[in-house]
Amino acid sequence: MKISELSRATGVPVASIKYFLRQGLLPAGRATAATQAAYGEGHAQRLRLIKALTTLAGLSIAATRDVLGAIDQAHSSEGALGAVSYALAVPVAARQAAGPEEEEGEAGAEVAELIAALDWQVPDTSPHVAGLTAALKALRGLDAQYAPGELAAYARLAESVARLDLERAAGLEDPVALAERAVVVLAICAPVFELLRHLAQEDQVRRRVAADRSGAGSGAEPGPGSAVPR
Repeated sequence: MKISELSRATGVPVASIKYFLRQGLLPAGRATAATQAAYGEGHAQRLRLIKALTTLAGLSIAATRDVLGAIDQAHSSEGALGAVSYALAVPVAARQAAGPEEEEGEAGAEVAELIAALDWQVPDTSPHVAGLTAALKALRGLDAQYAPGELAAYARLAESVARLDLERAAGLEDPVALAERAVVVLAICAPVFELLRHLAQEDQVRRRVAADRSGAGSGAEPGPGSAVPR
């Protein structure tokens, strides 16, 4: 297909495609004339991934290049998924909480204890370990820390979600297709799941308020416009 057809097939403007070609993110097409080239489905797939990384995941061109390079060298689905996972922004870790150094050590010890108790195969160098450590450190500063035993219940739920994520990627052997699915799961589905949790919390609060009122003899349930504590 011509570059104009590639643009229509992917929704990426021709100018952006040419930019990605110049940056080395998209491989060159097969030359058909001095100023023309033909592109195939592989280019379309790669272009969709670039679009997902730069727009949905919000990665810079440099970070996108690094992810694509890691995906190209990945020899397994785990490698492709890991390349995307490590490239995305880590919650909390990007804004390390201030506080005494001893709190950093205590939070780090709690994270290590939790991971060991769950028997999770996670390296100490994982950015997500640093992110969780920073989050627990911030909770300590607010005097609202969670002990590893209390976090374990949440961790088990997260483990179930992770299994579902990988099941959705089952059957995809191509690294680019896997990476594209990973962007969807990690960058798009994660906020959706978080919103579902907020909706579930709102439901639970309303049910408890209604139960309290019923116990007090009112029996009235808060309406859609009622102020409900969060």
